[in-house]
Amino acid sequence: MKKLNLRSVILIGITLFSMFFGSGNLIFPPFLGYQSGSRALFAFLGFALSAVALPVLGVAAVAKCGGLDRLCERVHPRFALLFSIIIYLCIGPMLAIPRTASTSYSMFSFLTARLENQTIFSVPMTLLARILFSLVFFAAAGTIAKQPERLKDILGKRMTPLLLILIFALFAASLFHLPLTSSVTTAAYEKAPFLKGFTEGYQTMDTMAAMVFGIVIAVNIRALGVQDNNAIAVETIKGGVIAGLFLGLVYGALTFLGVKSGGFIENPQNGTEILSALSREFFGTAGPVLLALIFFIACFNVCVGLICSCAKFFSEKFSAFTFDQWRWILTVWSFVISILGLDAIIAISSPVLSVIYPVAIVIIVLNLLPFAFLKKPLIQRAAVILALIFGFSSIWNIF
Repeated sequence: MKKLNLRSVILIGITLFSMFFGSGNLIFPPFLGYQSGSRALFAFLGFALSAVALPVLGVAAVAKCGGLDRLCERVHPRFALLFSIIIYLCIGPMLAIPRTASTSYSMFSFLTARLENQTIFSVPMTLLARILFSLVFFAAAGTIAKQPERLKDILGKRMTPLLLILIFALFAASLFHLPLTSSVTTAAYEKAPFLKGFTEGYQTMDTMAAMVFGIVIAVNIRALGVQDNNAIAVETIKGGVIAGLFLGLVYGALTFLGVKSGGFIENPQNGTEILSALSREFFGTAGPVLLALIFFIACFNVCVGLICSCAKFFSEKFSAFTFDQWRWILTVWSFVISILGLDAIIAISSPVLSVIYPVAIVIIVLNLLPFAFLKKPLIQRAAVILALIFGFSSIWNIF
């Protein structure tokens, strides 16, 4: 079999979308819409560039080169291994995977609120509830991740269609709701909406995710009958384009919700508060349940995909442990990190991503542009050094 039929390509694209679309993808677009107000269009275009276009290009670049390490090896073989490890750690057990459980738990506050100020043996009940939730969440995700080749069936055919239906219901409700007004544009978006939106797209981690998901997508394409490596690369790129289309549509809907919530909610701290308030307004007591299901499915999909991808990478690079052993090592470690809570994870991720993202963008662009001189090691090294300088300078500006 040389290529997939249209139905299978769409299935691969939806599966890849499900692995992209997690907690940050839900949290940041509505908050961007709220803060950007009348400048939302420019902010969304910047966000779409870093959170949609670049991930699609990342999928294409990795598929074209045959893997993340090969994508980076023109800089230096040692850099390729080190950068690959850093990417997999950030997109995996250090930041992204723990964030999936923390975000999911935060959406069930309508159930856990009654536990506030209650203790068992001087231990807060809320902490115990979060630990129990994370334990069940990661146990289920780690178990499903055992079979990477079945993600297209579990995530693509079952979980993601339900997720899209729920998100559409939330968006459709806003169209029939009383007209809502946009908020006042914050200073950062008033000054440079496109640039601010672009950097906010870092938080989704999708560009880095694009560099690691190819390893699992290739397994699913092989399971559909395509065995030739070049054909697998082509089908992976097609799937990336489909995933990008879904990402763009959903991001647009969520940004619209944020923009139109300005006259309804005052000074929200994040996108979670915006979506919670709107879902409660649209659907009453069923609203929090609907939103919790959206977050849970989205985060669970990403968690499973990341565990598969990271375990496969580490089992290939560090064969002292098998895929199954790495799967549970990563799952347990992510469970421990998730106990820190969502706010702590986001606080850690912001400066780390500010350094790594420019490097990832430079590597992707250099390997996709059709100019031979850009493939020279000297050019690639110089570009990576400049990207690192830019990344560290952005951290300096933050602090």
